[in-house]
Amino acid sequence: MRFTPSLLEEIKARLPVSEVVRKRVQLKKSGREFSGLSPFTTEKSPSFFVNDQKMAWFDFSSGQNGNIFDFVMRTEGLSFPEAVERLAAEAGVSLPKSTPENIEREKKRASLQEVLELSAKFFEEQLQARTGARARGYLAGRGLGAPVQTQFRIGYAPDERFALRDYLAGKGATAETMIEAGMLIHGEDIAVPYDRFRDRVMFPICDRSGKVIAFGGRALEKDVPAKYLNSPETPLYHKGSVLYNHHNARKAAHDANGSVIVVEGYVDAISMTAAGFANVVAPCGTALTPDQCELLWRMAEEPILCFDGDRAGRKAAHRAIDTALPLLGAGKSLRFAFLPDGQDPDDLARNGGSDAVLSVLNAAKPLADVLWARESEAGPLDTPERRAALERRLATIVRTIGDETLRRYYLDDMRGRLDGMRGRPQRGAAQGRRPGQPWTSTRGGGRFQPPGAAQGYRFSPLSVSSSFAKSSTMARTGGISRREAHILLLFTGHPGLLARHVEDLASLEFTSREACRLRDALTTLAAERYDSDLDLRAALDDLGLAADRQKVEAMVAVASLWVVKPEAAEEDAEAALKQALALHRRAIALHRELKSAEIALAEDANEQNLARLREIQLELGAIDGREAAVEGFGFMSGRQGRSL
Repeated sequence: MRFTPSLLEEIKARLPVSEVVRKRVQLKKSGREFSGLSPFTTEKSPSFFVNDQKMAWFDFSSGQNGNIFDFVMRTEGLSFPEAVERLAAEAGVSLPKSTPENIEREKKRASLQEVLELSAKFFEEQLQARTGARARGYLAGRGLGAPVQTQFRIGYAPDERFALRDYLAGKGATAETMIEAGMLIHGEDIAVPYDRFRDRVMFPICDRSGKVIAFGGRALEKDVPAKYLNSPETPLYHKGSVLYNHHNARKAAHDANGSVIVVEGYVDAISMTAAGFANVVAPCGTALTPDQCELLWRMAEEPILCFDGDRAGRKAAHRAIDTALPLLGAGKSLRFAFLPDGQDPDDLARNGGSDAVLSVLNAAKPLADVLWARESEAGPLDTPERRAALERRLATIVRTIGDETLRRYYLDDMRGRLDGMRGRPQRGAAQGRRPGQPWTSTRGGGRFQPPGAAQGYRFSPLSVSSSFAKSSTMARTGGISRREAHILLLFTGHPGLLARHVEDLASLEFTSREACRLRDALTTLAAERYDSDLDLRAALDDLGLAADRQKVEAMVAVASLWVVKPEAAEEDAEAALKQALALHRRAIALHRELKSAEIALAEDANEQNLARLREIQLELGAIDGREAAVEGFGFMSGRQGRSL
């Protein structure tokens, strides 16, 4: 029996290699891969590795490698057809019978593929011809030059009704095949089928193996009914099951340590790639679907969905949450990065480059935070009835999570946030809130305070574990950690940094009330232009924050760093700021991991949990060391010996 490439790809996509291999080899997670002892040789140290992203296994002791079919054939002595039949049954894929009908159907798929490939070549040629001058100008204006055009096979569909049809007919394609491939428009009231795409910049859409299966076309005229036009559903193309740039992003996601970015449009994906982020994909003109979520999770455990910061972007994020919630589980979640209002990923990548993109991605929020923000910001929470309605909504939404363990953790998380609203100490949080003290969210430094909340609601700091609080990283003077003071002093000493890094500042999680108040004030003041640090300090004092500001400036260990002083060059201050932001975000993330590791060790005191706890503590210590070096030498950028 002949097995088509599309059938084999479907089986491999549904069955992770680790799932198949685990039945014969005891595997241990090792970064983005799994390792174990070779099933083909006798060995004491693991030299057998499995990579689900590459859909492959590697045995360095015997020099063998392959896919799931190869593994079953070599470990069970099966023939290739037997291995396919066995694994197809496990994957729930029906094998077609070798009938004349199925043989004819496969021939038709091959002919459709040929038509689409020919169409892609035609569009590429037209883009480079005289007729494509306007399209080339449009692409140049979007920062997409010739190398990028070639890499993504961008083309142009001429403004003629029969240009593509006649070209394909000259290559031997029939009108029926062109119609079935989605390249011609036809109907009972259309005497002669004509080209679907006309006067559009064309973006080929490929399957996982890189074969063209459809197109997206961007209109050059403004008054057309659809700015973007996609191919219709065909035997090869089901838009809800495909991701644009998937074939390129798979390897890039693995190389990026299992990280993948999701943007909304084709040009966004291309611009992000040009900015150095090749691990990027986009839905094909649809909201994110369950099938696309599964594709993403095969590349990364927490894909980052990068949306515009406006209302439409947040609405898209909320739809993605509703789609993903029933599918969530261990190793299957999402994070959300919101762009500055008025910008899309294309704008950000072209205007700010990789640093601007990285800044937004580093500020990505967990799904739970965005869910809480959505529900708590849906309306005022100033009455018991409205707060009760919020609690009911959250309970209903969280119960849609299919994974029982994760559902329980989400319920606990949301109850903790709700406890805060009722003035109770949050579950798992540090004790110390006075009875009757107004609620403040301890998540994210209070970023998600509901608008319209009752008077008395205010921000409060992120709680920290006792071991983390004792570290030098979190050493405080008057309640503010050294790193928080360092970041705040960089902004107050160099007002020019505010305009460029306001989103970074707004997204930071701080551990003290004073730092949170200064952060929020500076974020608000960023809309104004301040000529000097004196003007900015005066504005903070006018907001009643003179005491908080003076407390930060009084921290000798930080204030002695020359780079925070107004006399330091702004480029030096910016370099120091980027380093401080990266250290701060990593420390906060490690703090969360440390708390989880402490809980895991308390529940199950095994060597693996203890090793994980020590690994996190060592990395926190490394951060301490880097910051201590900064304080000891009094500089952070290359201009070490400059006098002020």
